[in-house]
Amino acid sequence: MTTTYELRFEGHLDRHWSGFLGGLSMSHEDDGTTILRRDVADQSELHGLLAAVRDLGVTLISLTPVHPASEGDSLEQQHS
Repeated sequence: MTTTYELRFEGHLDRHWSGFLGGLSMSHEDDGTTILRRDVADQSELHGLLAAVRDLGVTLISLTPVHPASEGDSLEQQHS
């Protein structure tokens, strides 16, 4: 079983970092942050992801497990 995590970073990251971090989906937000999402199989994989984030030297604002959206839910509705 996997868990999807949402990582929010300060600033707009270049899209090429998505591949470096394992093919994350990336969105640039109007508030100047970047949101990345990734499915993680276990705590070891999560630790590896966080180590890669550390190596980038960017500011991680939050790390949040995301519950699967109900059919028809939009990303905006999940953030409300």
